[in-house]
Amino acid sequence: MTNPPTSAPRAPLSFLGLACAVGVSTMYYNQPLLLEMAHSFHVTAGSIGFVAVATQVGYAVGLLTFVPLGDVLERRSLMMKMYAAVAIALLLVSVAPNLTLLIAGSVLIGLFASVTHVALPIAPDLVSHEQRGRAIGTVMTGLLLGILLARTFAGWVSALRDWRLVFIVAAVMNAAFVPLIWKMMPVLPPKQKLHYSDAMRSLWTLIRTQPLLRESSIVGGLVFASFSCFWTTLAFLLHSQYGLGAGVAGTFGVVGAAGALVAPLAGRLSDKHGSRWVISVGIALLAGSYLMLWGSVAAHASMTLHIIALVIGVVILDMGAQMTQVANQTRIFGLVPSARSRLNTVYMTIYFSGAAIGSALATVIWQHWQWNGVSGLALGLITLAALVHATGRRGIDDHNHIPAKDALLEA
Repeated sequence: MTNPPTSAPRAPLSFLGLACAVGVSTMYYNQPLLLEMAHSFHVTAGSIGFVAVATQVGYAVGLLTFVPLGDVLERRSLMMKMYAAVAIALLLVSVAPNLTLLIAGSVLIGLFASVTHVALPIAPDLVSHEQRGRAIGTVMTGLLLGILLARTFAGWVSALRDWRLVFIVAAVMNAAFVPLIWKMMPVLPPKQKLHYSDAMRSLWTLIRTQPLLRESSIVGGLVFASFSCFWTTLAFLLHSQYGLGAGVAGTFGVVGAAGALVAPLAGRLSDKHGSRWVISVGIALLAGSYLMLWGSVAAHASMTLHIIALVIGVVILDMGAQMTQVANQTRIFGLVPSARSRLNTVYMTIYFSGAAIGSALATVIWQHWQWNGVSGLALGLITLAALVHATGRRGIDDHNHIPAKDALLEA
């Protein structure tokens, strides 16, 4: 008889955070390299922007199709196979001969990079219910640093030769994680016997029966859409304003990493004050950051003042995004503990669908209205998130709600 997860050796939260960082970083290597890619394939900024969109679309599909397997299969083996697959996808992108195959390979990278969200729901299993926010915040720190530092890594490595080297090095890093997972992670069987088809059907049951999941998913999707508006067009902004390249655009990831370090604090605040309070603060920070970012361009500030405003704005932007994300995941992981992978599937599919929509809209709007249009779009998305949050069902206690039984088995 298989031991329950609570009696198995426990992988450290820090390793889960590192695994999430390596997996999710593959999604973001292309963003500071878009102009280099455009020059390589002789296409416009508008066309190359869809490489970033393709990666996010692939990620959303992977979240929907692969992440529910975390409630069905043994998770250590599943993670090893997906890290091997994403390494192969990265190599395919590194040798892409044209834009069409680059986009196709980018979809595959996103598809298998969803392994990050097979790993993340493991975190609450390693601590008590009262420490759920802290555990999620710890692992999310790794994930968020992966998102932000991926841009820095890509910008610096591309300066050594070209953008293709970035994906070769990334493939080696992801392949190295296959034996590391085997060594560091315990065997992680599913918490109940469940067929994949039943798990997929239960996604709709969870959406239908969990209003807090619906609210969190919509707020998260709108917030990440606004977040993606900035990072998708940053390279375009720096190039058009000051002629700066991928290395500088990537370096802003280091700046954003300072904001990402708020994730553990957000987790503790969620445990103490409740998730709704933390989300309110996060949305306010997001709105303030875009007002600063927009104002610095509209005021025609000097290069020095503009860069300083960008640095401060990026830190505040990332703080707001991470506070919102950690608080949202803290509350959804408390809804149905036996279905955490499926809860995460619903949430993250909508979350990254929002990112893909935000990137696509920002790319198109940049062509017509540049930074003014992108900032207006982002603020509009944040306003929608605030409205959904403000009109949410306050009767639901985000802080001390009693976890429900698995909706699938009750249906």
